Amino acid sequence: MTVTQALFPTDPSNWIAVACAEHACRGRDELKPGFMQVCHGKRGPLARVHPGDRVAYYAPTVTMGGKDPYQHFVCIGLVEDGEPYAFDMGGFVPFRRDVRYVAAKEAPIRPLLDALEFVEDRTRWGYKFRFGLFAVSDHDMGLIAHAMAADVAALGLPA
Repeated sequence: MTVTQALFPTDPSNWIAVACAEHACRGRDELKPGFMQVCHGKRGPLARVHPGDRVAYYAPTVTMGGKDPYQHFVCIGLVEDGEPYAFDMGGFVPFRRDVRYVAAKEAPIRPLLDALEFVEDRTRWGYKFRFGLFAVSDHDMGLIAHAMAADVAALGLPA
């Protein structure tokens, strides 16, 4: 926790990160704690995320560059203490943040579209996902967590 965060505590923020299901699940399963990596490994977007924030991964496809739409939320968790850090993947050095993922089931987005507050135009609902990482309300994170049958108490969300 930074000095600023200690002096000016805020409620946790909620984020939707975007990656193919294969990559998002690798971040959940490969290491403990898990990790998040967004926007082709850029540090800037991860710097907006803070310890205690919630993150849900949305997967437009199963594999990177895949052509078949998947359109599911695939994992959800809490950002751990620490700053973004560089991780050498054998020549590619992206930035990551540690995340403690909670048990959850994958959930399709389409049944949630009419209830999600971040969907401003039902005909262009996928537009925000192009940013790779964006903030959402507690309401939206709660809907996603419930759809994923995630432990909302572990996420600090109301039941």
